[in-house]
Amino acid sequence: MLTAFARAFKTPDLRKKLLFTLGIIVLFRLGSHIPVPGVSYTNVQKCVDQAGSSNGLFGLVNMFSGGALLQITIFALGIMPYITASIILQLLTVVIPKLENLKKEGQSGTAKITQYTRYLTVALAILQGTGLVATARTGALFQGCPQASQIVPDRSIFTTIVMVVTMTAGTCVVMWLGELVTDRGIGNGMSILMFISIAAGFIGALWQIKLQGKIADGWVEFGVVILVGLAMVALVVFVEQAQRRIPVQYAKRMIGRRAYGGTSTYIPLKVNQAGVIPVIFASSLLYIPALIVQFSGSTAGWATWIQKHFVKGDHPYYIATYFLLIVFFAFFYVAISFNPEEVADNMKKYGGFIPGIRAGRPTAEYLSYVLNRITWPGSLYLGLIALVPTMALAGFGANQNFPFGGTSILIIVGVGLETVKQIESQLQQRNYEGFLR
Repeated sequence: MLTAFARAFKTPDLRKKLLFTLGIIVLFRLGSHIPVPGVSYTNVQKCVDQAGSSNGLFGLVNMFSGGALLQITIFALGIMPYITASIILQLLTVVIPKLENLKKEGQSGTAKITQYTRYLTVALAILQGTGLVATARTGALFQGCPQASQIVPDRSIFTTIVMVVTMTAGTCVVMWLGELVTDRGIGNGMSILMFISIAAGFIGALWQIKLQGKIADGWVEFGVVILVGLAMVALVVFVEQAQRRIPVQYAKRMIGRRAYGGTSTYIPLKVNQAGVIPVIFASSLLYIPALIVQFSGSTAGWATWIQKHFVKGDHPYYIATYFLLIVFFAFFYVAISFNPEEVADNMKKYGGFIPGIRAGRPTAEYLSYVLNRITWPGSLYLGLIALVPTMALAGFGANQNFPFGGTSILIIVGVGLETVKQIESQLQQRNYEGFLR
């Protein structure tokens, strides 16, 4: 990986792209520290220092914003509205025939879907920004902090509108920065901004574990966490690269006096076909009951039961539900994102077939069978990776967003691998040598 970056810096045009991407990252991190107008920065810092990293209810969104959510900055919502909008549009593509037809139109249809995603991102940013401002005004953002109710001193409608508009505009700027990195940088703009947001809290989370440690002034716990993290990175890299290659043979066709086809290729089916989406879905769904209890303020039996079993991440009910939801969403997302019948029809149209399998419906059934077989280990792997923060919570007193677990490690390793592949492919294009030298 370091060799690829070193070679990229030696190539003038790639060096410009890397420096441009670094400049965008600096702007992104700078915006994550500029407070929203109308917020008392002093009171926010007091509550953040008092709460530390124990705010598990908003921990997932805060992690995706690089810590900007609890700081209530102009980039407080971060990339999360865009991620949510992209997932919603991807799910609706399966349900709404018009969106499915747009997807099949190629580049023009994809551009239209991207435009819809931007509109939905703005709507979600307005909704989430309003919720964040309302939560900050009531003091529910930092429970137990004496200054929580004074985070927004001015309760007027004008101040509230200015805060919501500022955070919505910040989300639009983040979306624009991500697209700039995709077009003029090294690519994968949104993924790189997500990578930076998560990686920004790594050093603080690791140092917090060292401060909370008791053996050898915390250095033993710190070293164990580093070793566990390296082992997890190796495991994630191994599984993320694992794939089942289904061979495909294309028959020869005579068009005029020339023969076309007759080549052999394969369909790569990844073991973790769903990526990190099931973990995000399961985490978001498990936050809903605790969110309802917090905003309702109820002390009824059902509220007490939820607070006892589904607020703390180390409870057996929480662990079991979290694991089952990840497995369910892994199968659900794979089912809607990969259509075996469509793949079989495309193969049949271009004269392709799997050796030993008849074209058409038998091919679709075979692809569905193989996909179900490899999704089981992929979903179990996701569940085990996501449970590492829970085990760390019990073993080291860490927070639910443990630096080497769950969503964070999957995104960081996945984006890192994809970025290195992008750089290597661009290097190969510029240094390609044919068989004639």
